Amino acid sequence: MTAGTTAPAETAPPAIRKSGSRTYGVIAVFAVAVVLLAALSAVHLTQGTADVGLTELLRVLWPGGEAGDARTEAVAVLVASRLPRLFAALLVGLGVGMAGAVLQSVARNPLASPDTLAVNAGAYVSVVAVAAFGISLPFLAGGAVAFVGGLLASGLVLLVSRGGAAGPTRLVLAGSAVALALNSLTTVLLMLFEQNTIGLFAWGSGTTVQSGSQNVTMAAPVLAVGVLVTMLLAHRLDVLGLGDDSARVLGVDVRRTRVLSVGAAVLLSATAVTVAGPIGFVGLCAPVIARLVARRVPGLGTHVLMLPFAGLAGALTVVVADVLLRLVIPAGTAISVPTGVVTTLAGATLLVWLARRLRDGGPAATPARGAQGSVRSRTWVGVIAASLAVALVAAFVAALLLGDRLILLGDVTNWLSGNAGRQVSFVLDQRWPRVLAALFGGAALALAGIIVQAVCRNPLAEPSLLGVTPGASVGAVAVVLLFPGVGGWTVMGVATVFALVTFLLVYRLAAGRGLSSDRIVLVGVGVSAAATALTTLIVVVVSPWNVGTALTWLAGSTYGRGIDQVVPVLVTLLVAVPLTMLSTRTLDLVSLDEDVPRLLGVPLNRARLGLLALAAVLTAAAATAVGALGFVGLVAPHAARALVGARHARAVPVAVGLGALLVCVADTLGRTVIAPNQLAAGLVTALIGAPYFVWLLWRSRA
Repeated sequence: MTAGTTAPAETAPPAIRKSGSRTYGVIAVFAVAVVLLAALSAVHLTQGTADVGLTELLRVLWPGGEAGDARTEAVAVLVASRLPRLFAALLVGLGVGMAGAVLQSVARNPLASPDTLAVNAGAYVSVVAVAAFGISLPFLAGGAVAFVGGLLASGLVLLVSRGGAAGPTRLVLAGSAVALALNSLTTVLLMLFEQNTIGLFAWGSGTTVQSGSQNVTMAAPVLAVGVLVTMLLAHRLDVLGLGDDSARVLGVDVRRTRVLSVGAAVLLSATAVTVAGPIGFVGLCAPVIARLVARRVPGLGTHVLMLPFAGLAGALTVVVADVLLRLVIPAGTAISVPTGVVTTLAGATLLVWLARRLRDGGPAATPARGAQGSVRSRTWVGVIAASLAVALVAAFVAALLLGDRLILLGDVTNWLSGNAGRQVSFVLDQRWPRVLAALFGGAALALAGIIVQAVCRNPLAEPSLLGVTPGASVGAVAVVLLFPGVGGWTVMGVATVFALVTFLLVYRLAAGRGLSSDRIVLVGVGVSAAATALTTLIVVVVSPWNVGTALTWLAGSTYGRGIDQVVPVLVTLLVAVPLTMLSTRTLDLVSLDEDVPRLLGVPLNRARLGLLALAAVLTAAAATAVGALGFVGLVAPHAARALVGARHARAVPVAVGLGALLVCVADTLGRTVIAPNQLAAGLVTALIGAPYFVWLLWRSRA
């Protein structure tokens, strides 16, 4: 270019053009989301049991637009029912969506949410505990109780999973285990205090149905405070995403930022729980949607924009779930079906999708220290076996003697010889099938647990966390509610079919990109959540007045068990135990890694399939005897390996004996501690298993 000439004028520098396009893109995305939300809200207002359409509701807003009885009815429907339900959906979606986004940023984990961190479970059990003891709290005080419960639960999960840094599998396992224990406690409270907790079972799945606008009005300012605190932390969360060291160099107090962020997220979640119950997985879906959109829209990834967009996505998720629910199910029935059932099904699907995209390996795939046991001498193993046999006999005798009525050993002898009195015979005739159900059910769960842990190469896995127990519960609860009084073989047959179908689904989904222990666990947790939502749906649709029967099953109990429920699990054990003992070498090899079994000629995929199918049948049989009882499949195998070592030829029989002992003792305690009332055996096993599980996670957190 010669001197004196000038360059052609440009309309704007590239940086300005790029900035402008980013701004327009962000504005366009928010505008589309708002318009879509407004349209869905309009549809939402037209749905309900009353025959009042959108036209009638719009006329109410115009002075003199509608007169007489029609206007009065429209005003009543709008003010008392439809607007409060819509506002609840918007409020809950906004709060939980932003809470999930904050938790994912703090944990740097795409699977973090109020569900996977047990925030909702902690808040729910706190609300139920207060109601169970007849305490009526004002709305804000109830919200404070939910906040404390959610904060304690999430703090425990983050502590044992190192704030999510130990990998997504460990985070989800920790959250699922804590939530399982808290849900067991919640179920028992619902059973023991049925009169004080009427309606809280369905509410526990999350429902936007409101009786007036009072709760929404009182929750709005609290939610606004949580949103404000969250937005003030947006810049710190951006810096925190660079890593702890970089954040400290840039002057951010990492620990304080994490504490404030988790506190704000729990406040948002607890407010939502207080209004509508724990609506599941919205806190997982909304942030994932927001982050997926942010990948395609430059500029949306900063937290000051991404957080409110996640809130919008959360509101859309809840409103869509509400609309779909009332489109598919008749209006009269839809009012009793929790919105959380739909969101949980959607969230479980998303969790499975995310699990299939995760890379293999990571800290969660590494067994905990000591999980594989130590080398033990034959003398030591013999002492353990003899001690376990004595303990089982003692537990069996104690279970026959103890309960709401104390029976003497001489009474048992007379009963066996046919010379006992009428009252003693009546008590023992009811008691001995329960004792055998507890022994055989516990043995089956322990055997299934040690198989699952070996195949998954993860001492933290168990059938209830892999979807098999919830899958069996779907079939069993449906049969029990639809066909009262059916025999144990029928219940077991249906439960087995559902358990196998669930197992095959988990196996197929996990094997999509190569089978790995991490992927099996995460897919299992997602399918488990979906199965639990389906069980709730069956209960509230088929037999909402008979919740007690379903709760007894879901809590894990031997109540009302007879010989019909004992024989199926006994037959299954007689077949499964020899098969497992013949496969102990295969279990030893499969539990090592992917390469060694193949090098030694073991057909790995076929062995996995056969062993996990056997575990599914055992779980279904155990469900027939003791219901959906959790943690036995976790505690018994791990304790067996600690006692006699990692070789399955030794660990399998010891685990079977420990499982039988644990459930028998738990059932005896449940029948004795608060007699004549009873505690479900599942509560006792959860109280033992949950701390044990947390201890395992704590030992292996590094």
